[in-house]
Amino acid sequence: MSQSLKQPNRLHEGGRIDRSHTLSFTFNGTRYQGHAGDTLASALLSNGVDIVNRSFKYSRPRGIVAAGAEEPNALVQLGSSEAAQVPNVRATQQALFEGLTAQSTNGWPNVQRDAMSLIGKLGGRFMPPGFYYKTFMAPASMWMTYEKYIRKGAGLGRSPMERDPDHYDHLHQHCDLLVIGAGPAGLMAGLTAARSGARVILCDEQEEMGGSLLDSRELLDHQPAYRWAERVIDELGRLDNVTLLPRTTANGYHDHHFVTLHERRTEHLGETAPLVDGVRPARSRMHRVRAGQVLLATGAHERPLVYGNNDVPGNLIAGAVSTYIRRYGVVPGEKLVLSTTNDHGYRAALDWIDAGREVVAIVDARRNPDGDLVAEARARGIRIIDGAAVLEARGEKRVSGARVAAIDVAAFKVAGQAETLACDTIASSGGYSPVIHLASHTGARPSWDDELLGFVPSLVKGVHAAGSARGVHGLAEGLADGTAKACEALAALGKSADAIALPQVDARYESTACALYQVPHEKPTLRAPKQFVDLQNDVTAAAIELATREGFESIEHVKRYTAMGFGTDQGKLGNINGMAIAARCLGKSIPEVGTTVFRPNYTPVTFGAIAGRHCRELFEPKRYTALHQWHVEHGAEFEDVGQWKRPWYFPQVRPQVRPDATNGERESMAEAVARECLAVREKVGILDASTLGKIDIQGPDAREFLGRIYTNKWAKLAVGRARYGLMCKDDGMLMDDGTTSCLAENHFLMTTTTGGAAGVMEWLELWHQTEWPELDVTFTSVTDHWATMTVTGPEARKLLAEITDIDLDRDAFQFMDWRQGKVAGVPVRVFRISFTGELAYEINVQANYAMHVWKTLFEHGDKYGLTPYGTETMHVLRAEKGFIIAGQDTDGSVTPEDLGMQWAVGYDKPFPWVGKRALSRSDTRRVDRKQLVGLKPKDPKVVLKEGAQIVLDPDHAIPMPMVGHVTSSYYSPTLESGFALAVVKGGHSRMGETVYLPMADGKTHAAEIVSTIFVDPKGARQNV
Repeated sequence: MSQSLKQPNRLHEGGRIDRSHTLSFTFNGTRYQGHAGDTLASALLSNGVDIVNRSFKYSRPRGIVAAGAEEPNALVQLGSSEAAQVPNVRATQQALFEGLTAQSTNGWPNVQRDAMSLIGKLGGRFMPPGFYYKTFMAPASMWMTYEKYIRKGAGLGRSPMERDPDHYDHLHQHCDLLVIGAGPAGLMAGLTAARSGARVILCDEQEEMGGSLLDSRELLDHQPAYRWAERVIDELGRLDNVTLLPRTTANGYHDHHFVTLHERRTEHLGETAPLVDGVRPARSRMHRVRAGQVLLATGAHERPLVYGNNDVPGNLIAGAVSTYIRRYGVVPGEKLVLSTTNDHGYRAALDWIDAGREVVAIVDARRNPDGDLVAEARARGIRIIDGAAVLEARGEKRVSGARVAAIDVAAFKVAGQAETLACDTIASSGGYSPVIHLASHTGARPSWDDELLGFVPSLVKGVHAAGSARGVHGLAEGLADGTAKACEALAALGKSADAIALPQVDARYESTACALYQVPHEKPTLRAPKQFVDLQNDVTAAAIELATREGFESIEHVKRYTAMGFGTDQGKLGNINGMAIAARCLGKSIPEVGTTVFRPNYTPVTFGAIAGRHCRELFEPKRYTALHQWHVEHGAEFEDVGQWKRPWYFPQVRPQVRPDATNGERESMAEAVARECLAVREKVGILDASTLGKIDIQGPDAREFLGRIYTNKWAKLAVGRARYGLMCKDDGMLMDDGTTSCLAENHFLMTTTTGGAAGVMEWLELWHQTEWPELDVTFTSVTDHWATMTVTGPEARKLLAEITDIDLDRDAFQFMDWRQGKVAGVPVRVFRISFTGELAYEINVQANYAMHVWKTLFEHGDKYGLTPYGTETMHVLRAEKGFIIAGQDTDGSVTPEDLGMQWAVGYDKPFPWVGKRALSRSDTRRVDRKQLVGLKPKDPKVVLKEGAQIVLDPDHAIPMPMVGHVTSSYYSPTLESGFALAVVKGGHSRMGETVYLPMADGKTHAAEIVSTIFVDPKGARQNV
C-alpha cells in the first residue's frame, strides 16, 4: 500500500507536494502522515481530521475553513518540548516537517469531547454580546474570581515556560520599490521594476511565491499558470538588484514608507532551527525596510456566506476547496454543495468533480447566471439551483446536509420551500474583499465600491496598489495592472521601464455578482440557528443585530461590543459581512456605516522576532564607566542606574578592635555610608559621576531653544558660566533637571540625570523636529565621551590645586563657573558645581584619560583624607541640602512650584516655554497640591520608610485620608538623626505641624514638617 493511501482524502496524483517524501507528524496525540509541500492544514484534511479546535466563546467544534492567513479556526499549539512551544499558529500557514507536534489550543479534556461544549448549546441565550459587563458587575469582591475562570474558559494558546533555544534577528534594508505580494500582479510588477534596474524587494507570506497562479485553472501562454510563475521567479532570483523573500509577511506599514516584514526562516524545517555548518541560523527575521515606493499586491480574501450553522466542520470557503485540491492534492470530503453569489465560486465545484468526487448541487443566489464557468458547470451535468442559497448546515461534528431554499435578496426573506441536500461539505463564496489592511495602517480610510462589492484602499503618496488589492480581479487584467502600477512607481522615482510583453490569457466572460452577505432564514435571526460572522470570536449575526438595538450605531462600537474583528483574525473574513448586517439593521448603506480601523500586526508576530537580538544580556546592556575597574579593585558594591553599573558604596575592612574579633569583617552599608558622608562634610570625597547624561548643543538658535525647553532663562548666560535648569513635560510636570554650561556663544553642554539621559535627548529632538524645525540647532550625545569625577568637601580646593594649572581662587573661579585647563597634565573642563552643598569641583576629562587623572588625585589625596563615595552617600548628602532626584522626589505629577522652586521659573520669558500653559491651569494653581517638604522624625533614631503614607489624624477610622507620602529617607551622621523629604498636601503652609505615618506592623511614627534644607541653609559651605 502506498503512503498516500493511508491518507483517505489524498488524491493519487496532482498538486505541488512531493509524494516521494513522506513526513510523520502528531496532532492531539495521534500520529499521521503527510508529504513535503503540505501545510499542517492540508495534511490534517488529507487524513480526514474534521475537528481541529473548539471555538473561543461557545466551545463549538470547529474545522478548517480557509487555506491561508484568513483561517479563523485552525489555531494550534506547536512544540513537543516546553522550550519549543509556540501558541496560536495557523495550521494553514505552517509548513509540514518531520516530527511536527501540534495540538488544539482549546478543548478539555480533548477537542472531540469538550466539557465546555454545553456553553455552546446554551450560549446564545446566556452569553449575548456584552454579557461580561452585564453579568459580572457585582459583587465587586468576586471579580478576581470571575476573571480567573473567564480567562481559563476562553482558552487560546499558552506561552512557553522555558528558555527559547532559538535566536532571532533584525535586518535594516533599503530599496527603490517594495512589492508586497507575489501573485499575478506582484510578480508582474516585480519583473517590470527589476528589468528597469531598480532595487526591488518582493515578499510573499506563502511558502512559495505565485499566489493564485499555483492553483489556477487558467493558462498563461497556453501552459498551466504556475509554469509562467516559475519562470518569472527564476529570472528574478538571478538578478542582483532583486531580493526575494518567501515566507515573509508584511505586518506593518508605518510613516515614510517604513514597512516591517516578518520572515519565517526555519519554521518549515523543524521545531528549532537546524545547525548549518555548525551554526544555528536565526529562527525568524524582522526586516525593517525603508522603500522609495511601495506597491501593494496583497490580493483579496474570499468572503464566506453567513447562514445557519456555518461553523460546523465541513463548511469551507470555495476558493480554499480549489486550493486544497489543485495545490495539495487533497479533497476535503465526498459530496459537495456549493453556495455562491459569483462565477468565481464555480471553480470549487469544477475542481471537485475533476477530482472524481460528487457535486450534489451548485446553489447560486443569482437568477439565470450565464458566465463561462456557469456554462462549463452545466455542460458537466452539475445541478444548478439559481435564485437560492444554503439556509443552514445540518450536522454537529461534521456537515451531514444542507437546507436549501429560494431567497429574495432585496427583501431579505426566504421565498420558497426548503429542501435538504445530503452532503458532507459545503463551500460558499460571497465575493472578494481586497486586502486593505496595510493601506489602512497609514490611517487612510478605504472607500466602498458598489460595483466590486468591497472596500478599496485609499493610498497615501508613494503607495500604489495593483491587481485584486484594488479590485482588479481578472487574471489578464491583474497582470496588466501589475506592470502599469510598477511603471507609475518607477516614474515617481525618476526611473523609466521598458514595455514588457504580457502573457497570453484566454478571455473569460463572467456574469455580475450578487450582493449577499447574510442569508435569510425562515426564523428571525435571533431564533434561527447561529449564523456566524466572525468565526474566531464567535460573533453571530444575532449579536450584531442585538448590538444595534442596544444603541451601538458606530461600527467601531459594534466591533468592541461584539468583539468582531478582534484577535488574530483582524476581520479578514467577517468584517464586510458584519458591516453589511449592521447597515441593514440601521437602515443605512455599507459606506455610511464604514469600516473599522486596521492596525499592525496583519498576522501575529512572535515576541522573539520582535525582540531580535535584543534579549538576555543584550536586552539591557550593562554599561561601565572608564573607572569601573578601579572601583572593582577597591571593593565597591554596585547598583544599576539607567543600565550603568555605579558604585553604591565602598565598604572597608573593619579594624580588629579585640583579640577574638573575626579578621576581614567588612563594614555594613550603613557604616560605610556614614563614614563616607562624614569624610565629605569634614575633609574631601570623590564621586565617579561619569554616568550623568551629557548633550552637546550647538547652533545660532541654541539659546532660544534652551529658553523654550527649560522653565528658566538662558538668553544672558555668559560664556564660562553654568546654570541649573528644570525641564517640564507639556503638562507642566517636572521630567528632568540638571545644569547647562555655556562653552561658547552658540555652544552649550547640558547635563541630565543618569536615568533620564536617553529620554531627554529624545525630548529635545522631538520638539526640534516637530514643533520648532525653523531653529538652527543640533544635539549630540557625548555621555560616553567624557568621564566626570566630583571632588567635594572643605579640602577640595587644596587637593585640586596641587595638580591643576587652573586658578582656583574663590573670586577667580566662583560658584557656577567653569574653566578649561589641565589636571594631572591632561586637558579638562572643571565646573564649580555642587550636589552636596560643599565646596565642589566637577572634572570632565576625555574618558580615555580618566583613570590617570583619578589615580593622580588619590596619589595627592592621602594627606587630605580623600575618600571615594558611592551613590547612596550622594543621595544622603543631596537630601540634606534639599536637592531633588527627578523620578524619586517627583512622579510625573509634581510641578516646579510644588517643589518650592519658583525661582527657577521664568514666567516673563517672551516665548511660551514647554509646560507654561499647563502651569496656569486651575488645577496646578491649587493651594492644596502635594508640595515638597522636609520631615524630621520626633524620634531621631527612626528612619522613615520611603513610600510611607502620611496622615494628619492617626486615630481616624480606616480608611484614613492620606495627605502625602515619603519620597526620600535616610539617616544623617551629620545630623545624628533620621530625616526625610516628602510631598504633603499644602505642605508649604504647614511648617511646624506634626504629621503621622502609620506602618504595616501597627506602629505609628510622628514627624514634624520642616524646611527641605537640613544642612547649611544659607549655602556658605559651597561658596567658600
